[in-house]
Amino acid sequence: MQNIRNIAIIAHVDHGKTTLVDRMLHQVKLFRENEDVGDLILDSNDLERERGITILSKNVSVRYKGVKINIIDTPGHSDFGGEVERVLNMADGVILLVDAFEGPMPQTRFVLQKAIDLGLKPLVVINKVDKPNCRPDEVYESVFDLMFNLGASENQLDFPVIYGSSKQGWMSDDWQKPTDNVSYLLDQIIEHIPPAVFKAGTPQMQITSMDYSSYVGRIAVGKLQRGTIKMGMPISLVKRDGTVVKQKIKELYLFEGLGKEKCKVEVNAGDIVAIMGIEDFEIGDTVADIEEPEGLPAIKIDEPTMSMVFTINNSPFFGKEGKYVTSRHLRDRLYHEIEKNLALRVEETNSADAYQVFGRGILHLSILVETMRREGYEFQLGQPKVIIKEIDGKKHEPIESLTVLVPEDFSGKVIDIITLRKGEFLNMEPKNDRMMLEFKMPSRGIIGLRNSILTATEGEAIIAHRFESFEPWKGEIKTRNNGALISMETGVAVPFAIFKLIDRGKFYINTNVEVYSGQVIGENSRAGDLVVNVNKTKKLSNMRASGSDDKVLIPPPIKFSLEEYMEIIRNDEYLEITPRSLRLRKIILNEIDRKRMTKNDK
Repeated sequence: MQNIRNIAIIAHVDHGKTTLVDRMLHQVKLFRENEDVGDLILDSNDLERERGITILSKNVSVRYKGVKINIIDTPGHSDFGGEVERVLNMADGVILLVDAFEGPMPQTRFVLQKAIDLGLKPLVVINKVDKPNCRPDEVYESVFDLMFNLGASENQLDFPVIYGSSKQGWMSDDWQKPTDNVSYLLDQIIEHIPPAVFKAGTPQMQITSMDYSSYVGRIAVGKLQRGTIKMGMPISLVKRDGTVVKQKIKELYLFEGLGKEKCKVEVNAGDIVAIMGIEDFEIGDTVADIEEPEGLPAIKIDEPTMSMVFTINNSPFFGKEGKYVTSRHLRDRLYHEIEKNLALRVEETNSADAYQVFGRGILHLSILVETMRREGYEFQLGQPKVIIKEIDGKKHEPIESLTVLVPEDFSGKVIDIITLRKGEFLNMEPKNDRMMLEFKMPSRGIIGLRNSILTATEGEAIIAHRFESFEPWKGEIKTRNNGALISMETGVAVPFAIFKLIDRGKFYINTNVEVYSGQVIGENSRAGDLVVNVNKTKKLSNMRASGSDDKVLIPPPIKFSLEEYMEIIRNDEYLEITPRSLRLRKIILNEIDRKRMTKNDK
């Protein structure tokens, strides 16, 4: 039987996980000398490359000194915790990657807790020791303290530590003695990570992730926990609710390098396999014996903390830019997503055109929105709302732990902003020329916080947060009360009209773009909404002197990203999403109808 190690790489976002996997792949000479594969080989999705974050976990395998090492690259952001939780079930050990300057961050704590609870042995890699202001020895101490605080066992606390730089492509036992490759890390994996154990008995495999091929459809991926399986073998699929469906394995694949190889012989327990031919499976189902099916316990996934309404686009510009625009398209796409995105939930609403989507946070939901947008969908989003629970007859809301890394001069401003949003100040720690501020605050307060803090700190702040628990309701949060500038008519925005309205507020639109009546085109400088006419042109007369016109100087509009737009949606607004545009609009487009509704509400 072959020697196998199954290992997952976990870390805070942007600490270098995917870069480290690149170096391991190059180390075992997986590519030809003249082959140009680029960087971040595993981040194959366009969104992953653009944002520089891993969203979907990936499996690759390398062969080193006669040992097959299955490597699982995981997302670092806690919004994709559903991904991390699943894939850790396939691993026998973890590589914990920590930045030599930043040290353990909130998300490090989040993913490490999951690994310790599963009893996985960690291998600590202190990365980026080539940074000029790094502090590897202090970081090592803080990792040990963190593990101790998270309740790690003696075996887990006896972890080997490796120093290096993924970017420069070296690993060593001493950060002051650089080497020229990452073979030291691979040696340590073989030495310290327990080999995959063969368990005899009837076959058992939990489906922990899903692949898709346009030729064969859905592919079930998981670690074979017990027994053996082979091609053409009849099996039972045990669903999460306990129902059993008889099926047959058509094809069996093992992970080799970056791809999959068909396996014609039987596969023993301990390896990670991909099965084709199983129909109607869900993540968390068990592939078991045909005669005596035994299901494995379902994968526990953290609860969602935020929800948004997804509805069809009914604006005046409906169907101009998108390919999929009907409620049927929207419904099918959302239900297709929850098959593989475990942390997501979809519920029907009273309206046939709207769906309530629950996720882990703004980033988690925005990735889904951006993916749908690129696929050609056109729809609208309602205001993000946090999920409120009733516990013992009292209202509870999600609370998050928040850390902000800022230059010392701005720390006072940051504390003021966060405490106004019901944040509770916990700790302040100097890190070189910066301060690390720790808070506990409601998830409600985090919506729209990033913009305020980046403005107050001149773009210097680094913000990270993760869900902690549900706690009693903290009371109302006072936010800025500026109203919206709303377009009066449908037509083209004229520079002359915008110039005349500059003192009224800040605009979100460029000149000469099409707008419609009821579209939010800017932020009012005062409280309350203001309806303005940006389509009005200058009246020409034969008395006008040729040189009497002033030059029209218009400040550039405010450009928002998708997440920023999602954070500023008010409860009477929708965000219109099309493949080419993002537009903010009032739910009720007609001004008279809006006023009537406001009167009725009072």
